[in-house]
Amino acid sequence: MPEPTLILRDVAIYKGWLDLGKQATLVAALRDVVARAPLFQPVTPTGRAMSVRMTSAGRYGWISDRNGYRYAPNHPGGMGWPPIPEPVLAIWRALVGETRLPDCCLINLYTTEARMGLHQDRDEADFSWPVLSVSLGDDALFRIGNLTRGGKTESIWLNSGDVVVMGGAARLVYHGIDRIRPGSSSLLRGGGRINLTCRVVT
Repeated sequence: MPEPTLILRDVAIYKGWLDLGKQATLVAALRDVVARAPLFQPVTPTGRAMSVRMTSAGRYGWISDRNGYRYAPNHPGGMGWPPIPEPVLAIWRALVGETRLPDCCLINLYTTEARMGLHQDRDEADFSWPVLSVSLGDDALFRIGNLTRGGKTESIWLNSGDVVVMGGAARLVYHGIDRIRPGSSSLLRGGGRINLTCRVVT
């Protein structure tokens, strides 16, 4: 596998993995996903609206509502999730391998005020497979914590085209997005940031 640009708290970060042409191709593929499975506004189990809008591609989609955080075979609108676009799978093959492809590609859209608190990705059945994350659009301040809540954290700005892989010792690390830097990218019409998170679910 290619060597990451840097490793921060065991998290592998591939700066500029996607050039502008590949970013544009990926965004075009995601528009097709959103046309078939529209973005929706999730709420937490307590009923608080999350600041991101989301949808998914793959065998499963990740959803959140008053019934909890979970994977579901269908969009809240009732339709099945579209297949994961080939440009997304190409990134997984290059940085994770072909032994097992992801079951879910979660698509989060961050607007200017959106953020994501520190959390673990732990709704999956097998933590031996890494989580792969792709940044598109405006810069995001990515915070990396520890395997338990609390303690010191470190942050790094993720730019459009960066890819993050959290596997091994970093698979269950707490992480989040503190803020977006509006206007730092012209990739997306109207600005904002798209984050793709690919996971093996079952």
